[in-house]
Amino acid sequence: MTDTYEALLEDSIEIAAPPARVWALVTDLPAMSARSPQVVRTKVKGGVVREGATFSNLNRDRFLFWPTSGKVVTFEPERRFAFKIRENRTVWSFELEPTADGGTRLTQRRETPQGISDVSMRLTKIAFGGQPKFTTGLRSGMRQTLEALKAEAERG
Repeated sequence: MTDTYEALLEDSIEIAAPPARVWALVTDLPAMSARSPQVVRTKVKGGVVREGATFSNLNRDRFLFWPTSGKVVTFEPERRFAFKIRENRTVWSFELEPTADGGTRLTQRRETPQGISDVSMRLTKIAFGGQPKFTTGLRSGMRQTLEALKAEAERG
């Protein structure tokens, strides 16, 4: 039996803060460790987050730690921010839409336009109990990240 994956994971949240404030938070990659339950640390090469910028992550799931590296592939201020993870070929993004009341609808996605690397599929099966279990954790983490971004943005 093969271990399959979901090509698209997506979640959204309404935030009572303008897109400019939300944008500043979602593009602050080093601060993502305070929002995402999986990210321990992020270092941006050169310190500036922009299209083409590269970064390294240290990730965690309970007692397991692993490094990843990424590259910012989309940087449309106050609209869309996306990065691709080299090791597994996934693309993570945040899309911001202004709402009628001056707030922001924030959508986070994990897409797999080139599939997931064979190495990542094998490691997920061996170390994390397979794609279904790992995906459940990713969905939960996305919700936690969105809720943390909402709380931070609404505090000002």
